[in-house]
Amino acid sequence: MSSTPADQPRATGEPREDDLAELFLRATKRLHRTQSARLSPLGLTPAQARALRIIGRAAEHADEPLRMSALAEHLGIVPRSATTVVDALVAAGLVAREADPANRRATLVTPTAAGRDALNRMFEARRDAAEEMFAALTPEQRYTLRDLLATLTSGESVPR
Repeated sequence: MSSTPADQPRATGEPREDDLAELFLRATKRLHRTQSARLSPLGLTPAQARALRIIGRAAEHADEPLRMSALAEHLGIVPRSATTVVDALVAAGLVAREADPANRRATLVTPTAAGRDALNRMFEARRDAAEEMFAALTPEQRYTLRDLLATLTSGESVPR
C-alpha cells in the first residue's frame, strides 16, 4: 500500500500539506475575531465596515463619488442589499447619498466627516489587531509571511 506525503507522519514538526489550509483558516478566523472586537466600539457590523472602507477608498482614489451599483458589485451583493447597508451608514451619519447628476436613476455615496473619522479609527483598530496577532513573529518571519501571502493572492480571482 503506497502512501502520499499528506499521510506520512511529520518527522520535522512541519505541518502536512493538508494542515496548511486548516492553519490558515484558523489564523484568518483569529485575526477576524480580534479585529471585530476592536471594531465593536464603533457600532458597525462587518458588512457596514466593509462598505464604508470601499466607499472611503473610492473617495480617496476617484474623481467622482461611488455609485450604489458599483458598491454592490464591490461587495458581491445585489443592489437592494447594498441599499440596506447604506441606509444604516446614512442613519449613523457616516455616509451621504446624492443623486448622480450624470444619471438621475443612479445614486452616489460619499463618506461624511464622521465617516472619515470612523475610517481612521477602523484603520487603527485593524492595525492594532494585526500587530497583536503578528507580535509572535520575528520581523524576518513577518516579511516571509507577507511575501508568501502576496504570492498566494497575486492573480486573485473571485468565482461568480
